Parts: sequence; C-alpha cells; structure tokens
Amino acid sequence: MKFLIWLLFILGGAVALSLVFGSNDGYVLVVQPPYRVEFSLNLLVILLVVGFASLHGTLRLIQYTLHLPESVHKFKQVQRQKEAHESMLEGLHALVEGRWEKAETAAARALELGEDAGLSALVAARAAHRLKHRAKRDFYLAEAERLAPEAAVSRLLTQTELLLDGREYSEALRPLQQLEKIEPNYAPGLKLLLKIHQRLGNWEQVQATVTRLEKRGAIEPVHKLQVLYHTHQQLLERHAGNARELLAYWKKIPEATRLQTQMARLGVRHFLAAGDGATAAQIIEMSLTKHWDSALAGRYGDCAGEDTLKQLQQSEFWLKDHHDDAGLLLSLGNLCLRQELWGKAQSYLEASISVAPSSAAHLALARLLERRGQQEAAYQQYRQSLEYALQEAE
Repeated sequence: MKFLIWLLFILGGAVALSLVFGSNDGYVLVVQPPYRVEFSLNLLVILLVVGFASLHGTLRLIQYTLHLPESVHKFKQVQRQKEAHESMLEGLHALVEGRWEKAETAAARALELGEDAGLSALVAARAAHRLKHRAKRDFYLAEAERLAPEAAVSRLLTQTELLLDGREYSEALRPLQQLEKIEPNYAPGLKLLLKIHQRLGNWEQVQATVTRLEKRGAIEPVHKLQVLYHTHQQLLERHAGNARELLAYWKKIPEATRLQTQMARLGVRHFLAAGDGATAAQIIEMSLTKHWDSALAGRYGDCAGEDTLKQLQQSEFWLKDHHDDAGLLLSLGNLCLRQELWGKAQSYLEASISVAPSSAAHLALARLLERRGQQEAAYQQYRQSLEYALQEAE
C-alpha cells in the first residue's frame, strides 16, 4: 500500500514538473565581457540541482572517509560483543547439558572477550570442577574476584558449593565467613553452612544453624526434625559412655522433642546401654502417655527401675486399653520374671507370641522354661528365637 502511494506521488510530481518546465519560456543571460552566455531557465534549475547533489555527495564521502577508522573499530567491537555473547550462551547450554569440556572452553572464550566477567568465570569454574581440574577452577574463581568484585555473593556461594562437592569441608567455611560479612543471615549461605557442619560433625553448630534458618523461615519443618533427630543421635552417641553426661544432655533436649516416639526410642536405647534403667523407664512412661508405640512398650520390661512392682502395676494398667499388644505383653512377662512370678510370666510371654511372634519373646520364654527344668521345651524356644532373629535381621 505504501509503495503504491509513493508511486502515485512520484508520478504526480513528474507530471507537475513537466507542465511547469514545458510552459516556461524564460532564459538566463550571463555577461562577462567580452563573453555573453545565454541559456534557458530550465537548464539553470537542472544545473543547480545536479550541482547541489554532487557537492552534498562529495562532502558525505569526505566525512565517511575521515570517520572510517572509527567506524571499523565500532564494527569490530560489535562483532566482538556478539561473539562473546554467543560464547557465553554456548557455555551455559553446555554446562546444563553436562558437556564440561565444551562449557569450559566456551566460557573461557567469553571471559577473554569480556562478556559478563563474573558469570563467565563462574561457569568456567563449575565446568573445570566437574573435570576435576582444581587448579583451573581456582584460577577462574580468582578471575571472578578480580574482574567482578561487585558480584561477590554469587562468587562466594559458587566457591562454597564447589568446595563442599569436593569434600573440602574446612576450606568451604572460609568463603562463607566472608559472605557473612557481606550478607548476614543469607538463607542460601546458611543452608550450605548447615551441610558443612553436618559433614564435619560440628553438631552444636548444626543446632545453632538450624535455629537461624528457622527464624528466617528457610527450612521445612520435616527437614528440621530430621536434621535435629540426627544431631541428637550423634550427641547422645558422644555421651553414651557416661551416664551423667548422657542425662545432662537429654535434659537439654526440648520436652516436646523428647516425647516423640522416635526420640524416646533413641533415648531408651542409650540409657539402657549406659545401665540407667530408671531413666529409660521414665522416658517410656512419659512417651507412651502421649503416643502409644508397641516397640517402645516392649522395651519397658528391659528397664531395671527402682520399683519393679510399680512398673508391673503400670504395665497392667496399660493392658486394659492395649490387651492385644505383643510388645506390652512381652514387657509384662519380663517384669513377672524379675518378680519371680513364673506362671504369670509364662502366660504373658505365650500371649505375646500368639499375637505376634518375636525373637525376644521366644528367648524370654526359653530362659523361663530352662529355669523351671523344662529343657526340651526350652530348646525348642531357643531354636524358634534364633529363626525369628534371622528373619528380623533380613
């Protein structure tokens, strides 16, 4: 449509000019004694137009020639920037695709051409790390620090991730310390700090870091519970050889956490191993009050508390609501054995086996029968205990 309009406009202009020039009889006389020059007005107009166009073209050519070096320099600069950008994109694509050598080559080229020095150096560092070229990795990280000091956060996070992936845990703490000065309580940095302390076994620092993450809402509740449980497990293991230290640490754990079934099982196991059956019994009693657990109830009979009769009464009270619980019946049998109530113990143990046979119940019944002189029956129970133990081990 535009072409048609311009065509009509040009044709109209041509017609108008032909009409004007066709009806113009004027002339121009130029006198320079002893010469006289006479020509038409139309020719003068044409000469003026041609002369102006020639002069304009000549001046433009001179200007272009004078600015030619600058234009060439700008053209090369644009081409260099284009090549650098393409190399950067190529490096990023190769990194995502797992083509480490190609990623490093392309990113190094982009870095050389000056394309976003910070990003280019970090892409090259990641690729070099994957290729296990530690010297190159460190060189690219140093280049990122030198050429892009304003991008310190991304560089320090990348450096920490790479050191952590390379199991250089102590070295990985250093960039995080620098990051803390720039961006205190930065959530991605705290998450990396948590992983490092876990790898190093700094369990007290793990707890402190979880608290910091929780304040910022940067840790999922389920993940927090898993991390804290593992932390408590490790610290309880550390104090396992000393009953006093074990109890002191156990009291530091929040009560709501101590009452959880999984944590209660852990505490009972450690206190029984330390020979503190009374504390183990208290843990079971408090936990079962909140959440019933058959496995935990089954350990109650192993707890040599201060008052076995009281434990027996407590177990019988629980039996009213959990009469078919194999774990509770096993504990009742063991408690009756401790009180030398042989007939009652045998009844409870046989009831436990009838509900859910287990290695522990068969073993307890075997020892009871052996005490009562029933060697053949005891032998059969020992054999069944071994069979169930092998099955449970699988």
